Parts: sequence; structure tokens; C-alpha cells
Amino acid sequence: MGCRLVPGKCPLAVLSVIPYSDGTFNQSVTVIAFCPNTTEVHIYKFFTDKWEKLHVLAKHDQIVSGIDWSRSSNKIVTVSHDRNSYVWTQEGQDWVPTLVILKLNRAALCVHWSPKENKFAVGSGAKSVSICYYEQENNWWISKVIRKKHESSVTSVAWHPNNIHLATTSTDGKCRVFSTIIKGVDTRGPQAGASVDWKFGEQIAQLDLSPTWAFGVRWSPSGKTLAYAGHSSMIYFVDDVEGSPAAQNLALRDLPLRDILFVSEKMAIGVGFDCNPLIFAADETGLWSFVRYLDERKVTPSTSKASQLSEALGKLYGQSRQGSSSDTVEPSKPRGGAHENCITCIVPLRKGSESIVKRFSTSGLDGKIVVWDLENHITIPK
Repeated sequence: MGCRLVPGKCPLAVLSVIPYSDGTFNQSVTVIAFCPNTTEVHIYKFFTDKWEKLHVLAKHDQIVSGIDWSRSSNKIVTVSHDRNSYVWTQEGQDWVPTLVILKLNRAALCVHWSPKENKFAVGSGAKSVSICYYEQENNWWISKVIRKKHESSVTSVAWHPNNIHLATTSTDGKCRVFSTIIKGVDTRGPQAGASVDWKFGEQIAQLDLSPTWAFGVRWSPSGKTLAYAGHSSMIYFVDDVEGSPAAQNLALRDLPLRDILFVSEKMAIGVGFDCNPLIFAADETGLWSFVRYLDERKVTPSTSKASQLSEALGKLYGQSRQGSSSDTVEPSKPRGGAHENCITCIVPLRKGSESIVKRFSTSGLDGKIVVWDLENHITIPK
């Protein structure tokens, strides 16, 4: 395991690990927590020119499927296929776990801290979402569950900046927005607006845009735009979700996305089975379009359509692009790409109160965590 700096290119660093399920950095972006596709969470720190292991968080009985590290409170939350969640608090040199009661009968699949870090949401295979919060009186983490709204597994969750609205995607193809207001936890604020009038678990919106599985839901920094991806190689941008939703559907020419990140109000990055981040931008009228791939790679042309089809199927089903082909002509191969397999996760790396994301990390099934620096390579519209 090691880190290599890549001067002069967009990827800032590459951390190579075995294929893993999720990972996140701390606030200073010097320490990373990830799951190496096991029941453990490993914490590494970067020293001068290499990454060194600091801690191993071992409490789950099955594979860890989600990790999120709170920026302000410095707490790590983990969820697993064992249907449990733990909140890890650093005490001295040790990380101490606290069990969270999720009330699930199926695997937990994803997790995300709320903007104020007083709640977190857990999506699951039980067709439900657990909203977890700390109860001061009893000194424990408990949850309230949003049930009977999803028709299949919840694949991703995303918090609105107001700390109350929560967006979800599901393998039933739908994107939904719920109210998660909890008495004694949420208070009225300038961003809340009419959100406090909704009851807990009440469905605010349901978007039926995708005919296939839906993934990677995210809000823009202001919360005015919602984006998510469909497994039919589509990406959807929706404005004014709470009022009169106006949707834009973009069809991709290549493979589906798995996750999305807004780097500003008018620019988003999508990652997925193409193994290369895609840049999307909105013009002055609010119309979104695909701009280009972020990781510029030289492609060896191929005259064989069969080879290109074989390569596309190989990428879709996780096979190596270097694999053998029955065709006599070698398939086209991207050269010099940071990732060599599906990118499953994208995480913003902010410092302080930055409103624009200038750096982010991606992780994939090739066992790499890549840090990308946008500042000197593209102009980010505000």
C-alpha cells in the first residue's frame, strides 16, 4: 500500500488498496478511513511521502458497506451488512465505538451525516431509511425509521442544506424526498423555511424519471437543484423539488454512473462504470450538458466494432480491459487513466468554509483512492 504524487496531471494522489466498499477523509484531508472489503475499517495517515496505518476499527460481523467522517465533531459512523451501525469517537489515541439501534431486518447499505452533524441517515435493503440522533437523557444513539415508502433497497441518501430534507434513491428506480424533522433535535433557522411544517417521514416529492435502478443522489450547494443517476446511462437534474419540479434528462453515450458530486451550483462531476470522472455544467439559462471527461487519456483506435462491444461489456461486468479477446484486432484501450475499474464513490475535500469544491477523492473497484485537484485544470463556475 502506498501513495504516489502525480505532478502536472489532474489526479493529485493515488492510494492503492485492495477493492473496498467505502472511504472518507478527515477535515484536514491528511487521514483517511476506508474498508478493505472486509469487516474492518482501516485508518491511515500521510507522512511526508507514504501512508501509514494508525488504527483498525473492528466491531462489525459482516462487510462494512458505508463510512462517513463528520468534519466538525470528528466522529466516524460506520454501517454494515450485519444490520448494525457504530459511531466512533476518538478518546486519546483510541477510537471508542457506540452501538446505534437501527431497527433493521436487512443489510445497511449507505450512511451520511447531516450538515449540522446532529443526525445521520442510513439506507438499507429493508426498503427503509433510519434517521439516527443522539439522545442526551439516556446517553445513546437511537433512530426513527421511515418505512413503507420505498419498494426496494435504498442505494443512496443525501441531505439538503437545511438539515431537514433528505433525498433517497432506490433500486425501484425512484428518487424521493422526505422530511426528517425531529422534535428536540431540529430547530427553526433561516434555511429551514417551510420545512419545519412537515412531519417526520412525510414524503415531500417522488420523482419517477428512471425506468431502472437509481444511484448517487446529491443536492447542489444551495439546495435548489437535485441530481441523481439511472442505470440506463441517464443523469437527471431537477429544480424546485418541493414546489413544481422541473427536470432535465441527459442521456450518456457510454456506461452508467454510480455517484455524483456538485463542485459548485453550476458544475457537477459524475463517476461510474466508465472509470473516468465526467464533467457536467449548466449554462446561463440553467440548461445542463456534458462537457468532457476529467481524466484525459490517449486512446488507441480500433477498427473492430466487435472489439469495442467486447470491451464495453467487460467494463460493465467488471472484467479487465486487458483481458483476452477472440477477435484478431486488439480492442481500444485508454492509456494512463487513474482508475482501471468502476468508480463507486466520490467525496468532496473541503478546507474551512469553502463553498466551491476544488478537490475531491474517488474510489473504485480497482482498489484505488484518487485525489483530484481541479483548481489549475478547469474553470469552476459559481
